[in-house]
Amino acid sequence: MSINILYLCTGNSCRSQIAEGWTRALGGERFSAASAGIEAHGKNPRAIEVMREAGIDISGQESTIVSDEMLRRADVVVTVCGHADEQCPVLPPGVQKVHWPLTDPAKASGSEAEILAQFRATRDDIKRRVQSLLDALEKPV
Repeated sequence: MSINILYLCTGNSCRSQIAEGWTRALGGERFSAASAGIEAHGKNPRAIEVMREAGIDISGQESTIVSDEMLRRADVVVTVCGHADEQCPVLPPGVQKVHWPLTDPAKASGSEAEILAQFRATRDDIKRRVQSLLDALEKPV
């Protein structure tokens, strides 16, 4: 039986997409991952690019709006931004909530190289957080 993790963000275009991709790559069959947004903004091409650099293809993931069904299926909901944390729907009993206050790399400014550096830093931060979460969820209670 796998543990279902739902990553929730404002627009489901970047941070939650990256977290879903890392969970699929690092979690194997022990975990099931999905991501959604309070709104759906489409996927950020830079998020796809920096994950491809890490050897993970997230281009097939969908940018979706969170649904009651997604919340019912989730064992853990991870909010990856303050807006999603504040706007998070009431979770069903037994669903664990985790909050990661991640900066939005899509708001980075500067040259393309500087912006991509922000995306890479976010990607690497999310990888560490996902690995830590997966490790914690595998430990017996």
